Amino acid sequence: MIARHAIVFAREPRFGAVKTRLAEDIGKGAAYAFYRRTLARTVRRLAADPRWTTWLAVTPPEAARRAARQRDIAVFAQAGGDLGERMKQAFRHLPAGPAVLVGSDIPDLGPRHIARAFRRLADHDAVFGPTGDGGFYLVGFASGYPTSDPFAGVRWSTSHALDDSLAKLAPKTRVALVDELIDIDTGSDLDRWRGRSPAR
Repeated sequence: MIARHAIVFAREPRFGAVKTRLAEDIGKGAAYAFYRRTLARTVRRLAADPRWTTWLAVTPPEAARRAARQRDIAVFAQAGGDLGERMKQAFRHLPAGPAVLVGSDIPDLGPRHIARAFRRLADHDAVFGPTGDGGFYLVGFASGYPTSDPFAGVRWSTSHALDDSLAKLAPKTRVALVDELIDIDTGSDLDRWRGRSPAR
């Protein structure tokens, strides 16, 4: 069976240091609690699934040692550089096999989304999960990080992020898109997510 890898890309939960844009809208305490809860749920859901190996890529680097002591999954430190460079190096850290990387602020993310991404990678070279605001919460590659470097020069945290990444892929790259989900960066994102179900 082909080894599959799912990376959860995360910042160590520290009060006042995570979800700073969200904190401007709902307060540091609420933003910290939301992030900590969402990260824990994401790791728990994905790590429990035997169809892939779950990895936690953490920043800052010293946080990886602390996380490794607290969790029974593989943990490694994110590399330096901008977001694109850190994501690229995370893919290169893995053993051979199809791999997907997801963010840690998508409350609806679950194993079914990861499984769907791997199914698409069976006959595509790359897969993306759009967020609806021009970004993406999931990205995966069937056979290693592309030489075309789709994360170089991307305008992160803008409505151009997904289009920029797609434009960097080689012309004949077979690309699939999976479910659109909401990543929570601001209070309006949180309201929009909660609006989908009053129980939230």
